[in-house]
Amino acid sequence: MKQWHVEHMEKTIVRFVTGLSQDASTWERRQHKRYGGLTNTCRQIDYDIRHGVTNDEILSFLHSIRNHSSFAKIRRNNGSIERLNAVEGYFYNKGKQVPSFF
Repeated sequence: MKQWHVEHMEKTIVRFVTGLSQDASTWERRQHKRYGGLTNTCRQIDYDIRHGVTNDEILSFLHSIRNHSSFAKIRRNNGSIERLNAVEGYFYNKGKQVPSFF
């Protein structure tokens, strides 16, 4: 079951980083506006974390999107690097535990 959540996390990140295509239909635009934002993407990945995906797996996949040649087409899309930075910033900061003094 963990493997399914790892694959779901990867698909969710790729879908978010890719963004909406230029020739998207009205229905696709509406669905992207409703479910395609950073908040919903992070919520879906948090669900996968509760079912076994580690923060290190997420960060390593984000690193592979940034550097691996198989994701070059995704990186060429408009705004993809900004979206990648947003997801990476969310999970990089989430991995650091702030000590509680109270």
